[in-house]
Amino acid sequence: MFPATGTFAELVGYRPQPSEVDVTHGTTVIALRYDQGCLILADRRATMGNLIMFEHAEKVIALDQETVVAVSGAYAKALEVSRYLRHAFKYYERLNLVEISAEGKLMEISRALQGNLPAAMNGGLFLPIASVYDRRADSFGVFFFDAAGARFQSADYATAGSGSERIRGVFEYLIRTKGPWGMRSFEEVLLDGLQMLDIAADLDSATGGFRKTPPAAVVLDRDGVRTMTDDELRPNLDRVLSPA
Repeated sequence: MFPATGTFAELVGYRPQPSEVDVTHGTTVIALRYDQGCLILADRRATMGNLIMFEHAEKVIALDQETVVAVSGAYAKALEVSRYLRHAFKYYERLNLVEISAEGKLMEISRALQGNLPAAMNGGLFLPIASVYDRRADSFGVFFFDAAGARFQSADYATAGSGSERIRGVFEYLIRTKGPWGMRSFEEVLLDGLQMLDIAADLDSATGGFRKTPPAAVVLDRDGVRTMTDDELRPNLDRVLSPA
């Protein structure tokens, strides 16, 4: 039986612990709206200082079939908090016998980041971006957060990680030249998103490129969450790496 009151964190005694100074970090992640949903892209490199630790890190995490986060920063801490959030969503629904709303999910993400602040100040900083489908309103949203849990909504895109600063202005340039992301087709948005991720890899040593390891690409639409296969990505990766 679940208790009548209390949060999931109180139930399980969740207290984020301070991290060691040397932690494994992830880098460039991107969330883009398109006309039927959201596309989330991430490189696969994890680094620790100037060392490349892993080239197959999974930085795009589905919290449920309507909520996807992409994480940058302290990788282990991001995975820990993401697992916590998955269970927190389920706990809410079982306790209240009703599905948690999109707003409720975003509040839980902010609350988890607030709880992680002491760990963030000791090297466990991570910053997620979130793509959410609000079934009640039949609308998609892209959000980003600061370390204290403050939430910001972007009309069409969000990016985080060390490579994001190198490409931030490109998003606005493409909006001005090609139109809002949310009004464009999936194929167009996918190609431009991969091009920006490739630019970030060229300008940021902590962001992995495509030549050895394809990036992660996850689609959130009205049917749920789907991970694109390497074979699906390959034609667009070839276009990015070998432009005509």
